[in-house]
Amino acid sequence: MIDPLLNRLLKKPLCSLAKQLIKRGVNADTVTFVGFVIGMLAIPAIIFGHYLLALCLILLNRLGDGLDGAIARETTPSDAGGFLDITLDFIFYSAIVFAFICANPVENAVAGSFLMLSFMATGGSFLAFAIMASKHGIDSPNYPQKSLHYMGGLAEGFETILVLCLFCLLPNHFVLIASVFAVICWLTAIIRIWVGYRTLLATKD
Repeated sequence: MIDPLLNRLLKKPLCSLAKQLIKRGVNADTVTFVGFVIGMLAIPAIIFGHYLLALCLILLNRLGDGLDGAIARETTPSDAGGFLDITLDFIFYSAIVFAFICANPVENAVAGSFLMLSFMATGGSFLAFAIMASKHGIDSPNYPQKSLHYMGGLAEGFETILVLCLFCLLPNHFVLIASVFAVICWLTAIIRIWVGYRTLLATKD
């Protein structure tokens, strides 16, 4: 819900930083991969109870996720870069939840697994519609610069980042936060499935 507004607010500072990196020969795919590696280091940090360190690593990962897109827009966006970006994002989101399950499997396993299942629902509906949207030439007005169709919903990038940060700030409340966000993700998936289905039915007319 907040992603379009957040993108407008962050566009200028990210663009300025992206230009500095481009001058130093850094490309978008390198930032994507380095950001992913940094984010994955949050897994051992969470497992061993270093939650503030994990929070910093998560935020650095998300900074990289914003920067790679800004660099791509200043140079040449590619389908290969878009594919790498979205794939590693989905792995990263689930990996953080997995780390909290490993940190306290007795208390966190059910809620964490339910949240990961909801990620499958949101991610699957998102990517499946993106394939069909490309096939039928359906535009994405909120994200025209993206290499694939971005379908909206109640839970997108900002909401997910916020929840991952809350996990690190309030680890003792993981079950409650994960359960509430899983329900929101399921609502998002249901909306996407319904809207996507109706939209694709209309393309037959």
